[in-house]
Amino acid sequence: MVGKNIACTSGKIVFRNNLIELIQYEATTAEVYAEPILITPAWIMKYYILDLSPHNSLVKYLVDKGHTVFMISWKNPDECDRDVGLEDYLHIGLGEALKAVKAITKAPQINAMGYCLGGTLLAIMVAALARDGDDSLKTVTLLASQVDFEGAGEILLFVDEDQVGFLEDVMWEKGYLDKSQMAGAFQILRSNDLIWSRIITDYMKGQRQPVFDMLAWNADATRMPYRMHSEYLRQLFLENDLAEGRFIVNGAPVALQDITTPIFSVGTSHDHVAPWKSVYKIRLLTESDITFVLTSGGHNAGIVSEPEHKGRKYQIVEMLKDSRYIPPTQWQKNTPMKEGSWWEEWQKWLADRSEGKVKPHTMGDAKNYAPIEAAPGSYVLMK
Repeated sequence: MVGKNIACTSGKIVFRNNLIELIQYEATTAEVYAEPILITPAWIMKYYILDLSPHNSLVKYLVDKGHTVFMISWKNPDECDRDVGLEDYLHIGLGEALKAVKAITKAPQINAMGYCLGGTLLAIMVAALARDGDDSLKTVTLLASQVDFEGAGEILLFVDEDQVGFLEDVMWEKGYLDKSQMAGAFQILRSNDLIWSRIITDYMKGQRQPVFDMLAWNADATRMPYRMHSEYLRQLFLENDLAEGRFIVNGAPVALQDITTPIFSVGTSHDHVAPWKSVYKIRLLTESDITFVLTSGGHNAGIVSEPEHKGRKYQIVEMLKDSRYIPPTQWQKNTPMKEGSWWEEWQKWLADRSEGKVKPHTMGDAKNYAPIEAAPGSYVLMK
């Protein structure tokens, strides 16, 4: 149950608007790294994929390693949110969260992480900050996140002009894309794993499988506002505006080539949503030093990869901005495989770039960000 045995890392809601709740997690160490971490999950999923059970919660792992962690929890939209657009998600969502984290911690710079489309949104924000000369971000981490959608994988089966037009007609009536329609598309993409294997096991063999944390999370679907869903399908998937320098933020285009902030990028080897070779393209599109990881597993299971998880493997490389480009297939073939979890590599990467340790940050800010209620908050419970 959400807030009981999943999504149960201790924290408070320290900010809420009509699009997000911001969770600040309680410190568990005597000192913390100077730079807090702000996590932006995709709006097509509930945030707690990154805070499942205590044993496989990435949030708990980070907090226990001495990091101050903030998490965006997106509102589950309804008909009243039909005109909420992609730029609202950028400014009212990620932008307001970034402002809050800086105000609460007083940190000169923060570490930002985005997962799936949350990583795409973060990349847009980083490009806009770079364009405007804002150095608020110390590092950027992108988990299974694409910024170039030319090779967006099997989801493109559902994204062409006719399909998008049909979806817009469907959404127009209600003002949103229903959660069952969103979940159905991903079930079709992974029908062997998410549909047929369970039918065979549960019904044909009569062997009911117990509900576990990731299965419960997978069933906890979300809706998409009409305007936002139409904009991101057209601007990102159909037109590839972000990679090609046409995506508009505050009236002017942003360019990924302006980004120089160090990047830690993770691809998963069996990703049907964000194929790892597409994720690898970040090397071609920014001017950053990039640490790239290819981990075993799929879009979700490869990310939920706690150190105690048996069988996990990964490959890792540091690609400096002035180094020679190596094509992804060649890199994969020549890079040794490591046993274990990429979480430990990321934690070390963050620690190596930190300015040191400080006393734990206060929970919220009494002036503008006083704690509202205990985590996980209200938005994640919206059906």
